[in-house]
Amino acid sequence: MPRVAPFALSLLSRTWRVEVVNEPEELARGECGLIALWHGRMLLGLAHYAGRHYRVLVSPSADGSLVAPLLRRFGYGVVRGSSSRGGARALRELLVDLRSGRTVVLTPDGPRGPRHAMNLGLAWMASATGLPVFPLGLAADRSWHLSSWDHFTIPRPFARVVLTFGATQRLPRHQDEATLARETERVRTLMLEAERRSFEQLGREPDL
Repeated sequence: MPRVAPFALSLLSRTWRVEVVNEPEELARGECGLIALWHGRMLLGLAHYAGRHYRVLVSPSADGSLVAPLLRRFGYGVVRGSSSRGGARALRELLVDLRSGRTVVLTPDGPRGPRHAMNLGLAWMASATGLPVFPLGLAADRSWHLSSWDHFTIPRPFARVVLTFGATQRLPRHQDEATLARETERVRTLMLEAERRSFEQLGREPDL
């Protein structure tokens, strides 16, 4: 499966029609930051940002072992870790990447959910580095969905895929836990709003 899936997805993604709405100027200029998207939508933007050497945090679980070859096939760097296994080491590695100018992609409700729930890791990294957070909402007009906690989305052949960015967030440096919690909720709200706008762009009801 790990060997076949990257090739199959590469072929499938070439048929998708991708639209990007409100892409931040920083990303367009090649500047770095943190892209935040929901775990169940990770495939939708995979091909569009291929080859930019973005770094992605991937769970050390069996599911993560399936995802890692997909990411590498599309030119992403992979950092393995989660809140329960290797999380501190992974965060340190991601901080080094951010400070060296690489963009990091996080799925803050992964790897086990609940869906659309977030811990403080994203806000902590943004606060520690002073780098911007780019909230991203993604949707497809026709797709398959796995019976998983995250309603994992696989766009069908020739699907129309919309990537909508919410307002870029810059978090205050070195904040306390209460402030990080407030900023986390702010980013969560922006991600959900961006996803709703993607569905509106497609003329579809959200499957939130």
